[in-house]
Amino acid sequence: MSKNIDHIDRSILRALQQDASLSQRDLAESVGLSQNACWRRLKVLNERGLLMGSTARVDRKQLGLDLVVFVMLRTRHHSAEWLQHFRRHVLTIPEVVDFHRIGGDYDYQLKVVTEDMAGYDRVYQRLIDGIELDSVTSYFAMESIAEGRPLPL
Repeated sequence: MSKNIDHIDRSILRALQQDASLSQRDLAESVGLSQNACWRRLKVLNERGLLMGSTARVDRKQLGLDLVVFVMLRTRHHSAEWLQHFRRHVLTIPEVVDFHRIGGDYDYQLKVVTEDMAGYDRVYQRLIDGIELDSVTSYFAMESIAEGRPLPL
């Protein structure tokens, strides 16, 4: 944990992770600060890059996005040029909601959210189009127990 933030900053970050729509007044009250003091701390947290905008969490199931797939990729290519091309390519696929370069048996892990198996097949076809990969292994989530949990502060 970063030693550059104190318990009040951690309280602010915890509160915002739970509900980023809190009014400044409610946020200040929840962390025991005046509105002005809270505003100053928020400004510093933004300037330091600890806060990266505000987003709304959307219920994917209510939108018909019922299929979650973890895609494990292995490649023989590790040049900076290939990696840059691959990253650009993957980031054009909106169904890829998480994208990590990892250690171990695989090189990359993607989290894909789509409506159904046909939707995933379209993502898969787009993923492999023009990209040389050694292997693609897909794991289908049967149940999402916890998604988008707050960071432990």
